Amino acid sequence: MLQLRAANERGKADFGWLQSAHSFSFGRYYDPEHMGHGQLLVINDDTVAPGAGFGTHPHQNMEILSYVTKGQIAHKDSQGNEFIVPEGEFQLMSAGSGISHSEYNASKQEELKFLQIWVKPNVQNTQPGYQQKHFAQNQAEQLIFSPDGAEGSLQIKQQAWLHRVNLNAGEDWQFTLERTLNAYIHVTKGSLVLNDKLNMQAGDGVKISDESALSVQPEQAVEFLLFEV
Repeated sequence: MLQLRAANERGKADFGWLQSAHSFSFGRYYDPEHMGHGQLLVINDDTVAPGAGFGTHPHQNMEILSYVTKGQIAHKDSQGNEFIVPEGEFQLMSAGSGISHSEYNASKQEELKFLQIWVKPNVQNTQPGYQQKHFAQNQAEQLIFSPDGAEGSLQIKQQAWLHRVNLNAGEDWQFTLERTLNAYIHVTKGSLVLNDKLNMQAGDGVKISDESALSVQPEQAVEFLLFEV
């Protein structure tokens, strides 16, 4: 089953310095029809004004992934990590038993765009951790996180896998779902047709259940994230 989550139907938040679109219920936005999918709880599409950001705040027992699509994040946390996360990089923070952090737009002139993604961990109260990595975009499919850090991926505390896929028009792509019952696709740029029947544009997502195989036909250059969750 494929259930489209259209970009223009997502929950919206406008705080002036922050514009956010929520694929699932988050903060002040609540929709009982969209409470996550499998172990995937949050996908927020955030735009942060120059110099602004999220002040120091705590998290516990959550796997929090950030994917920067424009600009740079200035990250600082209570574990002593202080890094810049540039465009194209992924950051995975395991909150574990408790961590406080801040995330700011590192630029005073340009806006920051990033995806904030939360995955429920399968272990509780572990030692907090931080990982950050740039994945070269020279192949169609890349494994971004996995339970065991396979293929140089980030290691997440859940039986979950994330793939980033980049395709040009005419480069059809197939994938067999074998590891989980649930999957989710979020399109970051471009457009595609999924399983010969579902048209998807940038910002669209789709909940995938009881499907054994996926096929993607790009209508133009496209990038999307595939979660096995």
